[in-house]
Amino acid sequence: MAAHSLANLPWATQAITQSNLHGAKPKSLLPHSLKSCTSQNPSWLGSATTHMTNLSFQSSNLRPYFPARRPIAATVASSLPTANPERFASIEKVPKWSWRAIKAFAMAELEARKLKYANTGTEALLMGVLIEGTSLAAKYLWTNGITLFKVREETIKLLGKADMYFFPPEQPPLTESAQKALDWAVDHKLKSGDTGEVTTSDLLLGIWSEVESPGHKILAKLGFSDEKAKELESLSTGPGFIDG
Repeated sequence: MAAHSLANLPWATQAITQSNLHGAKPKSLLPHSLKSCTSQNPSWLGSATTHMTNLSFQSSNLRPYFPARRPIAATVASSLPTANPERFASIEKVPKWSWRAIKAFAMAELEARKLKYANTGTEALLMGVLIEGTSLAAKYLWTNGITLFKVREETIKLLGKADMYFFPPEQPPLTESAQKALDWAVDHKLKSGDTGEVTTSDLLLGIWSEVESPGHKILAKLGFSDEKAKELESLSTGPGFIDG
């Protein structure tokens, strides 16, 4: 192999330089590992280079860096808290909550924490319905001009701002009116004879049923009424209705 080709390799450059300084031609420009490869395979360049590359990676302590990820734990609930679970003892099949209603409830707890409230009230349940955003109830509210921004603004006007140094629990407990709203939604589904899931529409109507609650007052302030409640109920009832 020509010297100028080998000069591109660092170990060959060093050998050629040393031979020029001493005026003698080196016996071999190849390291011992490549000499053995040359005797076995004439086309040593590609195979030997690949072999050395593999060896260098195998002997290296370098490892690909993967950032540590915390495992994601998720739980799926089929029912929400009820004040009197014994009342379902005589019922053959207790209706389950739709996944949109469950998500709305989770968003309500999160919104209560964001506002630094100690409890999850009907106003938080109302905001949870709007934050979930894909259900019939949420779309009906938006169509009638009842938005998350307006509800949050009216909530602060009605209940005031919480202490900024207060740290609410991870799952703020329900207020009495919020618990009654949830129970009303389940009872309404049972009385209707519908065997489907309890939907966000049932939840919204439950909030409206608690006349003295902050959620009802905020809805009324923003233009919700008994007529609109009946219209929503007619839209969300009937065979084959899916919460969405």
